[in-house]
Parts: sequence; C-alpha cells; structure tokens
Amino acid sequence: MFEHFPRYPGDPIFSLVDRCRQDPRPEKVNLSIGLYYDDAGRVPKLESVRIAEEALQGESQACIYQPMAGAANYRLAVQEVLFGASHPKVLNKHIATAQTIGGSGALKLGSDLLRQYFPDSQVWVSDPSWDNHAAIFSGSGFTVNRYPYFDAATSGVKFDEMAACLAQLPPKSIVLLHPCCHNPTGADLSPAQWDEVVKIVKARELIPFCDIAYQGLGQGMDEDAYAIRALADAGVSLLVSNSFSKTFSLYGERCGALSIVCKDQEEAERVLGQMEFTVRRSYSSPPTHGGQIVARVLSTPELNAMWRGEVEAMRVRIQQMRQQLRDKIVALRPDAQCDFIVNQHGMFSYSSLLATYAQALRDRFGIYILDSGRVCITGLNTGNVERVAKALVEVME
Repeated sequence: MFEHFPRYPGDPIFSLVDRCRQDPRPEKVNLSIGLYYDDAGRVPKLESVRIAEEALQGESQACIYQPMAGAANYRLAVQEVLFGASHPKVLNKHIATAQTIGGSGALKLGSDLLRQYFPDSQVWVSDPSWDNHAAIFSGSGFTVNRYPYFDAATSGVKFDEMAACLAQLPPKSIVLLHPCCHNPTGADLSPAQWDEVVKIVKARELIPFCDIAYQGLGQGMDEDAYAIRALADAGVSLLVSNSFSKTFSLYGERCGALSIVCKDQEEAERVLGQMEFTVRRSYSSPPTHGGQIVARVLSTPELNAMWRGEVEAMRVRIQQMRQQLRDKIVALRPDAQCDFIVNQHGMFSYSSLLATYAQALRDRFGIYILDSGRVCITGLNTGNVERVAKALVEVME
C-alpha cells in the first residue's frame, strides 16, 4: 500500500546532531543544534524553573484536559512578556492568545488559520530563514517566496533591498519577520529600520507574522520585543509565534503560543474562537505541565525577577563567547575579517564563507556546524573556544 512513499532524507540539523553523537572523538564540539549550554557544556536547569516545579508538585491535582486555547494564566503571561503588562492591547483584551505545542506548533496553527481565511495570499520569508519556516507554510498549502535579507559581503542585513521588496508586495501578503536574534544569521534590524518596516507594512496592508524564540538573548527582554510592540502601537494587526524552549531551558515540554493582535475585544474573541476550532481539529488541547511551570514563574514576582536575571546571564555569556571567539581568531590571523561575530545577536552566527569549510571542520577537527555556515555560539565555552578558533583559522588558510 505504501510503496509510493518516498524516503525522508532527514532534517539537516537533527541528522548532524546524530552524526556528532556517534563521533568517538572526545574533543568533538557540537555547534549545530539550537540548544543553550552553560560554560560547562551542559543544558542548564534554571533555578526559577526548579522552584516553580517543586511548588507545583506540592499542589498535586488530577491531570485533566486543558481548554482548547490553553490555560488562562499561561496565555496572559505570554501577552505580558511579549507586549508588556501595561500595553493597551493587553489591558483592553485586543489580543487572542492560544497555548501551543512549542513555537513550531504556533507557526503551524497560524499558517493553517491564515490559509483558511486568506487562501489567495502568498508567504514571504527572509533569505535565508530557519528551514522549517518555509516547510510549515508550504505544508499548509501556501506558495512561499523569499525577500532579500542577508548580505554575504558585510554579514549584515540588506535593508534597502529588503524594504524595496516589501514595498511592492500585494496587499494581504504574509510576511514572516524575526523580531530579534535572526535564525540562522544573527543579523538583526535596528529600531530605526524596524520603524521603516512598520510604515511599509501598514501602507501596503501586509500581514506580519513575527516569530520570536529567543526573547531576552539579543539586546534584552524588552529591547528584543521592539518590533512586536512597534507594530501593535501603530495599530497593525499581526500574528506572533513565541517559544519558551530556550529561555526557560524547557525544550522537551514544548511551551509555545500564538498571539493575534486585533483591532478590538470583539474581534479578538472571534479570532480566538477560530483558533480554538483549528486546535480542536488538530491536537484538541495543549499539554499542562510545562505551561504551568512557565505561568508560575512569570506570574510570581520573585520568580519572574529571578528568571529575567537568569536569561540576562545567558545573554551575557553569549556575548562573551562571541568576543572571545573573535579575539582568538584575530590573535592567530590579524587580517581576519570577523567582526561580524560580535555584531550579530543571539544564539547563532552566520557566514557564507564558513559554509565552504563545514565538511573540513567536521572531518578534521570534530567541530560540527551546519552546511549553511550557521554556528551555534552557545556550544562554545572557555574550554573549547580556543580550539575552535584555531580550527577555523587552519581551514581558512
């Protein structure tokens, strides 16, 4: 019956992780998958999460189904993190939020909903973007296009070309935006550039879909939400998918959400109803445990402050590793053009040049980066950064 099913070639990231796991060399370095590691090379258990989890265990209750849209305390907490607790859109209940199965689940929920009500629209994602962006939207039946983004010459953003492309899109085109910590490049827009994007989106009547999985790991918790809040402040209707996997170190709990900013409360109620219907015919309702850990942390002032401090410590460590990698490369090769490492933000650094050396880094040194040239900076630590710098210099000679 299933002879016509083609073989799945595998996901490039998870396949590379498997190869790294099977590599017997003890000095191997995994710079491929987007996991946050501490300086000891371990995925940390946050203290705020530990306290919240222990408190929940002490309140043991029957594990019944969640509402289709998820727990109310979780949904409100999501809105307050993304938009700020005092934002008029939050206070006036203009935002419809559904708890989802990770950030990927939020993207899928949003793409299915948009496909139903905007069937003639096409989707535009950055060039490059996280591979799953195009896969999710095309899986919902959309035609997926690319807008200019990464400048290989500067390792920054081709903003003028990006803006020109967005300015000629048909109304109701769906534009996938990275508010911070662009995946895979780490090259972000400035607030002034985001202001220009907001003007274009509003003038062209585009549908912005913001995907934010790293809030707090770029410039700071509030700074990283600038684009989202600027769009909402401008009266633009938008979709926001977010994930707490990295910032709570709760990868396996799949804690995400989809938020849709509407013009008023009545519209938000209707939109939430359609989100619930879409959830019902997909997975019915989200899981409980991870979401309640997140909700407990975010709704408890002491834990919220502790968590924000822990995320800030992550952000600082990422910056330190960027600086150390850049400095060690320059010490070995003074003419190396690698300032982009410290100019980019978040967990990833990206260079088209590195793509040509990915295989050599794996084969000769056991250093695993993606074939695209994406490097997960959080895989670096004080024990391996010098070795990685030496390997990079050696393969480039």
